[in-house]
Amino acid sequence: MAWQDIYAAINSLWVVWLLVLFVGIVVWVYWPKRKRSMDDSARIPLRDDDGDGAGDRDRDGDKES
Repeated sequence: MAWQDIYAAINSLWVVWLLVLFVGIVVWVYWPKRKRSMDDSARIPLRDDDGDGAGDRDRDGDKES
């Protein structure tokens, strides 16, 4: 088997590899055991801030003016 034959075989299988990878990721995400974790992750943008003003403090912990 020549190098060109190996390259042709690998080149024709990349679509299959990507399909298997996609299906694997989808199965991993929708696995019933992961539902709670994925739901928690989905709600991150909707969570309220603590309101402690931590974003207003400088590096030393002093309130910025």
